[in-house]
Amino acid sequence: MRIHFIAIGGSAMHNLALALHQRGDVVTGSDDEIFEPSKSRLAKSGLLPETMGWDANRITDDLDAVILGMHAREDNPELLRAKELGLSIYSYPEYLYERTKDKTRVVIAGSHGKTTITSMILHVLHYHERVEDFMVGAQLDGYDTMVSLEDDTYFAVLEGDEYLSSPIDRRPKFHLYHPNIALISGIAWDHINVFPTFEDYLEQFKIFLQTMERGGALVYNADDPEVRRLVEADQTEIKKFPYHKPEYRVEGGRTILLTPYGEVPLQIIGEHNLLNLEGARWICLEMGIQEDEFYEAIASFSGASKRLERLSESDNTVVYKDFAHAPSKVKATVSAVKETYPDYKVVACLELHTFSSLNPDFLPAYSGAMEDADEAIVYFSPKAVAHKKLPPLDEDIVANSFGRSDLRVITQTELMLDTLKSEKSDKTVYLIMSSGNFDGADLQEWANALV
Repeated sequence: MRIHFIAIGGSAMHNLALALHQRGDVVTGSDDEIFEPSKSRLAKSGLLPETMGWDANRITDDLDAVILGMHAREDNPELLRAKELGLSIYSYPEYLYERTKDKTRVVIAGSHGKTTITSMILHVLHYHERVEDFMVGAQLDGYDTMVSLEDDTYFAVLEGDEYLSSPIDRRPKFHLYHPNIALISGIAWDHINVFPTFEDYLEQFKIFLQTMERGGALVYNADDPEVRRLVEADQTEIKKFPYHKPEYRVEGGRTILLTPYGEVPLQIIGEHNLLNLEGARWICLEMGIQEDEFYEAIASFSGASKRLERLSESDNTVVYKDFAHAPSKVKATVSAVKETYPDYKVVACLELHTFSSLNPDFLPAYSGAMEDADEAIVYFSPKAVAHKKLPPLDEDIVANSFGRSDLRVITQTELMLDTLKSEKSDKTVYLIMSSGNFDGADLQEWANALV
């Protein structure tokens, strides 16, 4: 097949392009700007556009499909040309469904934990040498790409994001997959720019259940009250399996899972990750992985990229980075670190980076999110606020939103490292949280300097 990607540089888009290229499809693409690591990975496979920018001449009538990324605009000249020629135009979730519609689709959804749960499932499959189609939002050990589509697989494991599919398809991505098996990990209001109220956001999960194939199986986190209410009210003809936090203990900075097969030392930490693990176990059972096989494999799971990733450590200092940005994610991550290191000083630093987190109307949702940290620091960039065309953000509003009087707010990247250094004590854990990168800071350099 001949396939052209409009906005090929996106994280999911470039991985899908690489996966299709590896299976023998003829892939081309365009973008107005491509950053690392997408740029190097595309160049290595010969898929990096020779020039940046949009060119309608790239769109020809011999293309079998055009895949449109969210980064493009509705008036993109390549998109307009594709419409003029009557070509098949897909968002990437729409295309994933098209390529997996004859398989058993497993979709992992929820406001938080979906990347980790999907990564856990794939880790277990890889450990037991099971090859299945997949799409996940993080780079995993043992996998070349974040997407794989093969001809001779039975399952397709897909991370189900609730954000919009493309500039011309305003449906949430997870509405397009029509799962046979699904999981909902939790519901906490996010994406305020698209879903202005919690009710709007919740409605997307109601619709998600209605998109499931009849007779399918739903695994859900019954410890989350919003998820439980949603599932109990749902009348869809599907089977429903609740899961709860498993039994465990923390010992010497390690989490030990208590199972019917004995104790299983884990490489991950935190109650939220134990819930993620339990959800992954239920899904693996649905996919034919036995319980003892799951526990054997999960012991070596070290986490998804950027999810409580240990950057550096010494005898008395540990530095973690995490993708946490929404209030529920921040709270769970800070609590996990404090529970694991009760005798350490926990210094938590959060960058407000997303549209929601920089919106004054949304900020009160962060109240109490960093209460388990011994010291709490919040950073935001006034340039990022302006770039998102939001009104200027008042530092006092940010400080008051978190519900702790000692919170420090910083708006200059160059002050961050010195501020973190000033908090170092005899035993310190640093937790650096962001879906961005603190205006281009090298977080590994920060970690090395702190240790």
